[in-house]
Amino acid sequence: MVRQISIIQGHPDATAQHFCHALANAYIKGAQSNGHEVRLIDVASMDFPVLRSKEDFENGTLSEPIKLAQDTIHWSNHLVIVYPLWLGTMPALLKAFFEQVLRPDFAFEYSNSGRMPKKRLTGKSARIIVTMGMPALIYRWFFFAHGVKTLERNILAFCGINPIKTSLIGSIENQNEAQRLKWLDEIQRLGEAGH
Repeated sequence: MVRQISIIQGHPDATAQHFCHALANAYIKGAQSNGHEVRLIDVASMDFPVLRSKEDFENGTLSEPIKLAQDTIHWSNHLVIVYPLWLGTMPALLKAFFEQVLRPDFAFEYSNSGRMPKKRLTGKSARIIVTMGMPALIYRWFFFAHGVKTLERNILAFCGINPIKTSLIGSIENQNEAQRLKWLDEIQRLGEAGH
């Protein structure tokens, strides 16, 4: 089955190529080699304001890059989110992006009855790929992968995205070329499968 895949490249540094970029490119290469359609959202290259009030979040004007990102997410049936772990969670720019994009009436719809909001992104799945300095096992078992769990449960699942899979790549600064190539091969295989 051919999938429509949005890659959200969440590394905030637009001035250099990082391993997150190589991972996203490996996924894209794998996906395209198997006939999947892919669109890239490069958060670092986007110009958008930071939301500062509930009024802005609910009724503020969307910038053109955010509208295009919403169109891409709406088009896709699978999201791949790639970012480095900073202070235990996603970088601030990626969080600001999600706050701008996943607004009421796009990602969810408030209920007048006091119930949970209606999820508007159901039918979409996601893969989260995170690089980090610490060993992934320590992040997962000692810190309970709290930052990734927040993205999974409080952001993506809240909007109806399910299932959500994760790939945690630890000790990134200490990996040799062979270890990095192994990860790139693994991510390329995930792209081929559209997972």
